[in-house]
Amino acid sequence: MTPSTTVRSPLRLYGRDAELAALENLLAPLRRGDGGALVLAAPPGLGRTALLCAAADAHRDRGPVLWAVAAPADRAVPYSGLGALLGSDVAGAGSGVAAPGAGVPSGVLAAGTALDASASGVAPAALAPDAVPEALAGRLRDFADGGPLLVCVDDAHVWDAASRAALAFAARRPGAGSRIAFLLSAADGTAFAGLPTLHLAPLDEAAASALLDRLTAGTEGLDPVVRAELLRGAGGNPRLLAGLTGRLTPDQLAGRTPLPWPLPGGEAVLAAHAERLDELPDRTRTLLLLAAAAQEHEPEGAGADALLLLRAGTRGGLPRVFLDRALFDGAGTGGLLQRVGSRVHFAHRLTARAVLHHAPWAHRRAAHELLATLLAEIGDRGGADAASAREVPGLPNAPESRTARTTTAPSALPLAALVQRACAASGPDAALAAGLEAAAVAPLPHAARSAALVRAALLSTGPALRAVRFAAAAEQARLAGDPALARALLARTGPRAAEADLAAGPGAVGGATEPGEADPPAGLAPADPVTAQAGAGAGLAPGLAPYVHGMLALRSGPVADAHEVLLAAAPLLAPHDPRRAIEALLAAAEAAWAAGDALGYLDAMNRLARGPADEELKHYRAGMSAVLEGRTAEGHARLRRCLAPGRDPGDSAALLRACVVALVLGDVAAACRAGARALAAVRTKGPDALLPQALEHLAYAELRAGRHTGARAHALEGLHAARRTGQPNSSAHLHAVLALAASVEGPAEACVAHGDAALAGAGPHGLAQAATLATWARARADLAAGRPGEAAARLAPLIKAGPGRGHFATRTLAVPCWVEAAVLGGRAPEEIRDLHAAVEEFAAWTVRTADPGAPAQLARCRALLAPADEADARYAEALAHHERAGGEFEQARTRLLYGQWLRRRRRTREARDPLRDALVGFQRCSARAWADRAAGELRAAGEPAGERPDSVGDPLAALTPQQQRIARCVAEGATNREVALRLSLSPRTVDHHLRNVFAALGIRSRTELARLLRP
Repeated sequence: MTPSTTVRSPLRLYGRDAELAALENLLAPLRRGDGGALVLAAPPGLGRTALLCAAADAHRDRGPVLWAVAAPADRAVPYSGLGALLGSDVAGAGSGVAAPGAGVPSGVLAAGTALDASASGVAPAALAPDAVPEALAGRLRDFADGGPLLVCVDDAHVWDAASRAALAFAARRPGAGSRIAFLLSAADGTAFAGLPTLHLAPLDEAAASALLDRLTAGTEGLDPVVRAELLRGAGGNPRLLAGLTGRLTPDQLAGRTPLPWPLPGGEAVLAAHAERLDELPDRTRTLLLLAAAAQEHEPEGAGADALLLLRAGTRGGLPRVFLDRALFDGAGTGGLLQRVGSRVHFAHRLTARAVLHHAPWAHRRAAHELLATLLAEIGDRGGADAASAREVPGLPNAPESRTARTTTAPSALPLAALVQRACAASGPDAALAAGLEAAAVAPLPHAARSAALVRAALLSTGPALRAVRFAAAAEQARLAGDPALARALLARTGPRAAEADLAAGPGAVGGATEPGEADPPAGLAPADPVTAQAGAGAGLAPGLAPYVHGMLALRSGPVADAHEVLLAAAPLLAPHDPRRAIEALLAAAEAAWAAGDALGYLDAMNRLARGPADEELKHYRAGMSAVLEGRTAEGHARLRRCLAPGRDPGDSAALLRACVVALVLGDVAAACRAGARALAAVRTKGPDALLPQALEHLAYAELRAGRHTGARAHALEGLHAARRTGQPNSSAHLHAVLALAASVEGPAEACVAHGDAALAGAGPHGLAQAATLATWARARADLAAGRPGEAAARLAPLIKAGPGRGHFATRTLAVPCWVEAAVLGGRAPEEIRDLHAAVEEFAAWTVRTADPGAPAQLARCRALLAPADEADARYAEALAHHERAGGEFEQARTRLLYGQWLRRRRRTREARDPLRDALVGFQRCSARAWADRAAGELRAAGEPAGERPDSVGDPLAALTPQQQRIARCVAEGATNREVALRLSLSPRTVDHHLRNVFAALGIRSRTELARLLRP
C-alpha cells in the first residue's frame, strides 16, 4: 500500500486547508525527485511557522529536513544567514542556529546540530560574492546525498542581504530531478520576488471560532459576548487570539467579571510587527508615530488625514520634501504607509498598534499633544496663535524641557482634539472625561460619539461612573449599527453592574441637578461639578445598561426577553431620562408585537400612559390600545390624528410609527408615503441601526399595495443592511417579506429559500409575525403551483383556533388564501364551519379597515363558498369591487377563479374572457407561475394561450393541453383523485386522459412518466 501523502500537523491548523494543500503540491513532486520552492508570506501571527512545522513533519519520514531560524541580531553580519543554515562552524553565526526544542519540529535536523561543515571546504565569507550562490547550491546537493531534501527557513526576510540573495538564487534553480525543495517564510514577498509566493490571509470566522473553542477547552464556559470580543480583537490572527485568551481569568471568560479595555495579551504580536521599526530612519519612525496617533480620533478603518499629517510633520521639524514623498508619493516608509485619496492607511491594521506600543511613552505623548494642538487650531483659529508657535517635546527640533499642553478648557475643544488629549493622559482625568462626554453629542456620528465615551470611561475616576459611560458608549455603538462593539462595551460594565442598576432603583447613579433631588451615594458621585453636569446632560442614568441589553435583544435575540428587560429598564430611566424611558416602553411594545403577544403589547402601552408624552404619542398609544381592546372605531379615530401633516421630516422614529398606524388602518397608500419618508429620514440623519426597519416597513407597505417589485428591491436592501448591522431578527422579517414577493413573482425556489430562512430565524427568537408571513408565502406559492391541498394544510393551523394560531395582526390577511386552497383542494365536511367562521371574521375586519382591496377579497371568499346559483353574482360583485380598488394581482386571481368555476360548470365559452384577462393581469405583474396556471386553464377551455418559452423539446408537446396538465401533475406524484381536485375534473375523466397519455408517449407506468419529465 502507498502511504498517505497528505500534509498534516500534530496540532490541528484551523482554517488552513488550502495552505496545507499548497504544501502538499510542493512535497509530492519532491518525493518523486523533483524540486521546487514556495514562500509563505504573512504578517506576524498568522501561522507561517506552524505551516513550516507541518511540512517538516510530513516530510521527515521520507527524507532529510534542513531547518534554520533567522536571527534579527545577526542581520548586519554578511552571510550570517548562510552560516545559520549550513552550520555554526561554517560562518560562525552561532546565534542564528535553532536548537532542537526551540521551535524546530521533532525529528528535523536543526541547522548546526548534525552537519559536517568541513565538507563545504570554504566558509561563505571567504568566497567571492559571485561564487557564494553556486557554492550554496552545490553544498545543498552534497547534503541531500541523493535523497529528497526539504530546506525550511523561518523568517527568511530577517537574513542579511547577501544570504537572502544566495538563498533566492538557489531556490530558483531546483527543478526536475534536483531532489531539493525550499520552503521559506517571510513577512512579505518582496524579499524573494520571482519565487512562487503564497500569501496567508487571516482566519475566517468559523476557523477562528473553532480555534477559540480549543483554546478555552477545560474552562467553565465561554460567554458569547466575550467570545465575540475575542474574535473581534484578534481579527483572524491565531497567535493574537491565543495571547488575548490566555490573559483572561476564568471569571472574565465566563462573563462574571468585566473585561479589561483594551484586551491584554497582544504584546508579543505587536512586538513582532514592530521589529522593522528600529531599522528605519528617525524621521520615518516619527512620521509613522504621527500617522498611528492620528488614527486614534478617526473611525476604525478610516486611516488618517494626509493634510493633518503634513501639518504635524512640518510642525515637528520633518523635512517638507520627505513628507511630500512619504504622504503623497508613497515612498520612504518601507511600504508601511499607503495613501488612498486624501487618507493615509497602514498596510496592516496591527502595524499602527505596534507603532504606538513600541514608541517610548514620552514620544507617544508628544505626538498626541501635537495633534491635539493642531486640531484645536483647526476648530478654534482665534486661540491658536500662541499654541502654533509652541514646540513639542519628544519630536525632532523640540526641546524636552518645554510643555506643549494647551490651557484651553476641555469643554471648549473640538472632539478630535479632546480624543488626542485623552490619549496623552497618563491617568484618570475627571475634567477631560467630562469634556469628552459633553462633546459626544449630535450632529457627530454615533460611531464617533461611542469612541469618545469609551475614552471618557477610561479616564473616569470611579468604577461606577466608568461602567455607566461604557454603557453610554454601547448605546451609541448600537445606534451606529455595530452591535458586536456594543456588546463588547457592555461587557466592560459587567453583569453585576447591570444587576446593581436594576436593584438600586432611581437615583443610584448620576448627579443631582435640581434642589430637593437626592444626592448620589458616596463613591458614585462624579468627581467634580463639570462631570456632574455632563453626566446629567448625556443621560447617564440607572437603567441604561439594561436598556441597551434590551434593545440589542429586540434585534438579535428572543423578543420575549427583550420585552421583559425593557419593561424593567423603563422605570429606572424615567426619573433621569424620560425620553429614553419612553423609547424603552415603545421598544417593549414592539417586542410584544413581534412575538404576537397582544396582552404584553397592551401592558407596555398602558405603562406608557403614566409618563409625559407629546400629542402624537398620546394619540398613538390610545389608538393602538383601543384597537387591540376591540374599540376599533375609537382607536381608528385616534390613530388618524397621527397621520396629520406637519410632522418633523427628520423624526425617523415618528415616521415609522406613522407607517405602522397607516397599516393598522388599512390605508396602504398612506403607509407607502410614510414608509418612504421614514427611509429618507434614516438615510439623511440616521441612525444606521434603523435602516433595516425603515426598509422593512416600506417593503411591507408596498406588498399590501400590490407593488411587489418595489417591495422586493427594498427588502433585499434591508436584508443586506440587517446583515451588515448584525440584526438577525430584522433579517427574519425581511426574509418573510421576500418570500411573499416571490410567491407572486417567483421563482418558487426563492420563495422556499426565503420562507425557510424566515422560519429558521423566527423559531428560536419567538418571531410570530415573521413566522406567520413566511407560512402564508409558502402556501401562496403552493396555490400558484396548483397544490391547493398543501396550501390548505399550511394555512389551517394559522387561522383556526388553537395553540398554533398565527399572529393576531396578520393571520386575517391569509384568510382568502385559505378559503381558496380549502375549496380547490376539496374541503372536508368538518372544515365547512371553520371556513365560514373565518370568512365572517374577515368580513368584520373588512368593515373596520380602510384597505381598498378587502371588500373584493371578501366577495371572492363568499363566491367560493356559495352554492352554484349564488356564486356567479358573488364573483361579479368581487370584480366590481376590484374595478374600484385596483390591485392587478388580486383582481387577476379573482378572474382566474371565476373562469375556472365557469369551466367546471361547462360554460367554457364564458370562461375564456375572465381567464384571458387573468393571464394578461398576471403577466403585467410578472407573476409567471400564476400566469402559467391561467394559461393552462385557458388552454383547457379550448383557446391557445401561446407557446410556453420552454416548450421546444418538450416530450409532452404532442399532447393536448388538458393531457399535458394531467401528465405534469401525475409526474409530480399526484393521485388521480388529487389531479381531479386540482384541475376541477372527475376522477374518471383523469383516468381516461391518462390512458391516452400513456399510449401517445409509448410508456406503461407513472414511474416511466416521472422519469421522462425529470429535469
